[in-house]
Amino acid sequence: MELTNITGLKGEVTIPGDKSISHRCVMFGSIAKGITEIHNFLEGADCLATIDCFRKMGIDIRQSGDTITVHGKGLHGLSAPSEILDVGNSGTTTRLISGILAGQSFDSKLSGDESLNSRPMKRIIEPLTLMGANVSSILRNGCAPLYITKGNLHGIHYESPVASAQVKSCVLLAGLYADGETSVTEPSLSRNHTELMLAEFGADISTTHDLSSTKATALLRPCKELYGRTITVPGDISSAAYFIAAGLLVPNSEILIKNTGINPTRAGILKVCEDMGADITLLNERIESGEKIADILVRTSRLHGTTVEGDIIPTLIDEIPIIAVMAACAEGTTIIRDAQELRVKETDRIETITDNLIAMGCSVLPTEDGMVIKGGEPLKGATIHTLLDHRIAMAFSIAALVADGRTKILDSHCIDVSYPGFMMHLNIFYKKQRQLHPTKTKCPFSILYILFDGYRLNLMISV
Repeated sequence: MELTNITGLKGEVTIPGDKSISHRCVMFGSIAKGITEIHNFLEGADCLATIDCFRKMGIDIRQSGDTITVHGKGLHGLSAPSEILDVGNSGTTTRLISGILAGQSFDSKLSGDESLNSRPMKRIIEPLTLMGANVSSILRNGCAPLYITKGNLHGIHYESPVASAQVKSCVLLAGLYADGETSVTEPSLSRNHTELMLAEFGADISTTHDLSSTKATALLRPCKELYGRTITVPGDISSAAYFIAAGLLVPNSEILIKNTGINPTRAGILKVCEDMGADITLLNERIESGEKIADILVRTSRLHGTTVEGDIIPTLIDEIPIIAVMAACAEGTTIIRDAQELRVKETDRIETITDNLIAMGCSVLPTEDGMVIKGGEPLKGATIHTLLDHRIAMAFSIAALVADGRTKILDSHCIDVSYPGFMMHLNIFYKKQRQLHPTKTKCPFSILYILFDGYRLNLMISV
């Protein structure tokens, strides 16, 4: 995929459903009694991997557009899979489903692609083992493939060394099958979709905060059953982040991003944008299915550098690639620290972000837990090596819109992991702009690359 710069992005966009919430809806609906109907489900590769895993365990899951109907069989209704559960590239699927599988009466094996099977799983193996689960790394390297056999689970209080929603959720889901209470204390509150949704499904769960520190504890009490619900998944703020950045960076732009989840444990990017001087307004704020939602109005802004660190990091860890792009376009220096978790994502994102920003002419110094970005110099078109990381591909697609010359995004099909319609939505803004200024607009998409890495031929031809 090849792009060039553009001006005047105007219009509105409705972002696909939140990836984290979509995963959880399928999982919780599968182990709940009765029917769970999920609207605005994200049809990304990761979430489809979750559906596939539960189908292999006997759950009837039907799909009609972006509506998913899960015919749950209750906490103890899953059946032994006849084959390895393939989680693809999804770390969320792997870590959360491991907590559920730890409480089953059958054995199971989990495996994914090469990238997934290199990501650390000791962080869930250790607390599950403390609960009495039998979870082992088949290659004995602390990574998937994982082998999970029947254990007798008991509740524990787990002090997590990191603020990780995946670790916390894994332990709490195992706690559904444990004797006694299960609690997880984190150094700071990570995204809390699991706690909110378990409560929606009927679990007895609560969260408390240590007033003398930043620590937060989630406590789950035993329950006999969960019960199916109707859930409308809010738009994914991690996906909205790219259009937030586009609206801020591309000259003469105004974008309305509708129905976006702004859960405070996820919306750290809004605070960072505010700190950088962004013109952002939240409209039509409301709560649906326990989640806070709003429409986000974004206008072109003159950004300045900031420091991103501490407790805000867990609320925006997936948005750091696009924050780094905004920092490269801002005046002054931006410092990102306390983000060691970037090292163990789909790629080493500290390294991948740094290499690609340098290729575009930005001055960046990587550190062990983040980076120092000196902004203000014009970006130039370059070849972007995504290393099959969807967030890198989307972040640098936005960088391409303000860079001089052409930018080529390699392996851009990886975007389908979390946002299959990303280029289509971006292209709609372009077409609207061209209609307003038919003689002034440059096409941001190269006609030489009308194939989106082999996908969606009609998308590029339509411009």
